[in-house]
Amino acid sequence: MPAAAATGVPGRRSIRIRLLLLALLPLAIVLPVLVAVLAIWGGEHIDRLLIAKVRTDLAAAHGYYERYAEGVGRDVEALAGSARLAGVLRSSVKSRDAALASLLSDARSGHGLDFLYFLDVDRDRDALPAWPALQAAAAGKAAIETDVFTARQLALLDPRLAEQAYTPVLATRNAAPDPRAVEDRGLVLHAAAPVRDGDGRILGVLAGGVLLNKNLDFIDRLNEIVYPEGALLLGSRGTATLFLDDVRIATNVRLFEGGRAIGTRVSQAVRDAVLGEGRTWLDSAFVVTDWYVSGYEPLVDSRGHRVGMLYVGYLEAPFTAARQAGLAVVVALFAVAMLAAGFFAAFWARRVFRPIERMHATMNAIVQGETATRVGAVDSRDELGELAIQFDRLLDRLQAQANALMRWGEALDAEVARRTAELEQAVADLKAAQSQLVMNEKLAAIGQLTAGVAHEINNPVAVIQGNLDVLRDILGPATEPVEPEVRLIQEQVHRIRLIVAKLLQFARPQDYVGYLEPVAPAQLIQDSLLLVGHLLRKGTVTVEQHLESVRKVLCNRNELQQVLINLMVNAIQAMPDGGVLTLAAEDWDEVDMPVGLRLIVADSGPGLTDAERERLFKPFYTAKKPGGTGLGLWVSLSLVERYGGRITVASEPGRGSRFTVWLRFEPLD
Repeated sequence: MPAAAATGVPGRRSIRIRLLLLALLPLAIVLPVLVAVLAIWGGEHIDRLLIAKVRTDLAAAHGYYERYAEGVGRDVEALAGSARLAGVLRSSVKSRDAALASLLSDARSGHGLDFLYFLDVDRDRDALPAWPALQAAAAGKAAIETDVFTARQLALLDPRLAEQAYTPVLATRNAAPDPRAVEDRGLVLHAAAPVRDGDGRILGVLAGGVLLNKNLDFIDRLNEIVYPEGALLLGSRGTATLFLDDVRIATNVRLFEGGRAIGTRVSQAVRDAVLGEGRTWLDSAFVVTDWYVSGYEPLVDSRGHRVGMLYVGYLEAPFTAARQAGLAVVVALFAVAMLAAGFFAAFWARRVFRPIERMHATMNAIVQGETATRVGAVDSRDELGELAIQFDRLLDRLQAQANALMRWGEALDAEVARRTAELEQAVADLKAAQSQLVMNEKLAAIGQLTAGVAHEINNPVAVIQGNLDVLRDILGPATEPVEPEVRLIQEQVHRIRLIVAKLLQFARPQDYVGYLEPVAPAQLIQDSLLLVGHLLRKGTVTVEQHLESVRKVLCNRNELQQVLINLMVNAIQAMPDGGVLTLAAEDWDEVDMPVGLRLIVADSGPGLTDAERERLFKPFYTAKKPGGTGLGLWVSLSLVERYGGRITVASEPGRGSRFTVWLRFEPLD
């Protein structure tokens, strides 16, 4: 038999939950840990890659700065050693100054220098100690240096240089406090080379250089070299900047309004690290309006002082967004993996869950009195499957012992019955004992009981029938005064044989199985009406038919006709004063799928109470109907259930009764 439904026990955790937790808890712990480790390690790895990138970019910018300085130095040194300059210097003093000024002006324009001048070692000796580069050139060695010129020094070289260097200092977020409103100094890349005569004697020093303040060509070219088109991914953009102290004097960093951020200042953290401590900054930094992966290195003047910074960097936001998106994808993949693992764990664990749950449900059903409940066949072929089989075997042994006890009790009842004087009382006692056994949920033993009972009853019935026949033969006409009594005895003997036949039909249904054939409900109902026509003619019962189904069911026609006639006879007997007998055939569908058909027999009689409905299909229950054995509905239900169907009843006192026979297209195995 199928296992009963599982009943929950308050305060007890299901083994299903425990097994799922056992399978999923490691994943629930390990996967988040892996995500966290991946997020931390991946973030650190990406940060290292970004820092390595900006370190390389800063090295490229430094190299370009040195090459640019070397180019300025080569130009000055080449002009200092040129024959044209030597020729001008050999000319007369009167014409030399004009020719020298013209030569220097042409050379400055040709080489892209912002200033170019000549100092005579004798005439301008006082000016030579001003800068170490000039001192080195005066000693005979060319030099290239980065120095800071004051506004006055720039104006002496060229008034336009002082104007170019003039920069208002803008208030900048995170910058160190500074009262300055203007930066008018200039960051100058200048070179000096000795000028010699034909004998190698130093005649003077040729000095020239470039003002880096607002030198947009230089800074844009540097940015193009470090960050060419397509060098940065994800839409990031590179920037480069030259600082004088902590003020941007040349940059391609943009302000909100779109202009260059010249005059803005670096953050205090960067200033303290680079200018204060002399370290190279390789980290994220807030640059004017946004965060950049930044590289800063100090610029040192000819006297060894840190006077400015060289900066390159690229926008950090695209990489941060890509990292977050990647982490989100990883988290989503882990979540999907967790859900998939949970789904497959729950799916594959059903082989473990179902045998245990079915055994648990079976135990609960047995505790509630359903002693015939069994676990049944399970799909599992492991230890749990073997346990389920052994559990059923144990229940079968217990049931066999219970049946033995019941048979022993029945034998005792039969022994007591045989000691009574009246056979009718013995049969009544036996029926009462059977009814009591059924009421005590011992219906499973009736099949074995009925065969023995039928055999025991047939013997005395045969004796009674034989003696009754002998009595008639011997007495002949003398039996006429007691003919009604003799006929009554004959009828009761016939009734006993009918009861025995129905008991045997229930006890050994395989002996009564007939030929199976497709049976149409309309013809079956018409044939049944013919057989109960004599009952219909006795009263004023009207028949209504609603034959809406044309389906056929595979069964034994005679057995199904017996069921239908039993129901019709019961309905007619329930309406002794007349009424309406309703016969109907309907399609039986479940979930929009055809299952079979329903045969309905309804009456307009007094109906049934709840107590009567509960006992209606019990054996030997007659509802006080004359001539009834109490086995008709019991046997009918057995016949229908043999085909996998069922019989249901709906009834209320005063509203008649409605019996429905549910029949499948084909019998279940």
